[in-house]
Amino acid sequence: MQEKLQDLTELDLSPFTVFSEQEWARLRADTPMTLSRQEVLNLQSLNDHVSLEQVENIYLPLSRLLAYYVEATQSLHSATKRFFGMNGRKSPYIIGVAGSVAVGKSTTARLLQALMARWPASPKVDLITTDGFLYPNSILESQGLMRRKGFPESYDRSALLKFLSDIKAGQQNVQAPIYSHFFYDVMPAQYVTVNQPDILIVEGLNVLQTTSLSKEARAVPFVSDFFDFSIYIDASKGILERWYLERFMRLRETAFRDPGSYFHKYSSISDEEAKITAKDLWENINLENLRNNILPTRPRADLILTKAESHRIGSVALRKI
Repeated sequence: MQEKLQDLTELDLSPFTVFSEQEWARLRADTPMTLSRQEVLNLQSLNDHVSLEQVENIYLPLSRLLAYYVEATQSLHSATKRFFGMNGRKSPYIIGVAGSVAVGKSTTARLLQALMARWPASPKVDLITTDGFLYPNSILESQGLMRRKGFPESYDRSALLKFLSDIKAGQQNVQAPIYSHFFYDVMPAQYVTVNQPDILIVEGLNVLQTTSLSKEARAVPFVSDFFDFSIYIDASKGILERWYLERFMRLRETAFRDPGSYFHKYSSISDEEAKITAKDLWENINLENLRNNILPTRPRADLILTKAESHRIGSVALRKI
């Protein structure tokens, strides 16, 4: 019995195959580089540098892989429709991008959108963030949830699930609420319209989050149930904290200086006070959310991109088929 347990511990039971940057880069094959250096620069978020070399080594092989996955999934949908004798609407391929605050989700999502939109078939690739499905500040304040913003309970989960269900069903002109980081709130009566894309990228903190299973064995849908592929952007807690603090201090010199900004008050305090404030926001809000809600969803992803201190992706973990 002891020998059998020993054998089990020596087995590679990980559901992922891990590649170094160099190993992954070789999988690019002949995938052409369709973005210029300036375009890559324009797609980066504040304090999230990505080099042209990293786009070639990491994102081009990923774009090639997704091209195969999208084609295979579309063929499966076509076969299913033929089986049922259906001529229904097309079902878009949905990609989820998850990870902590300040890890670079937005940069990854925008790079993928740009690369996939330039595939030979020129697919229509749309991108939304789940920030728009946060409850408005008025509701969060009335429920005492302002310091829980970004936690699962701060989202209108029903509205998000309805949006994804309509998108997956191929409905036309589906609206998603718009969130403003400048005003730190959902904008009243403002929407982005998603109209039958070939591919939809959904970026957000908790998109891989699950809820408790129903004891009555009822179907409980999760956001990730609508994903065909999911990506988790990873980095150590220490690195994430440093990136968050650096971004906060940079915003004090830029967006926060505008009197209309929700965070304008932070532009006039001393550097030392700003660092104390940013550290409090990280430790008591963002780090708690990461530990309890975001990081536990990492094993559910199909692909994990792990970053080092320089924002460089050093390894790629792909779920085994």
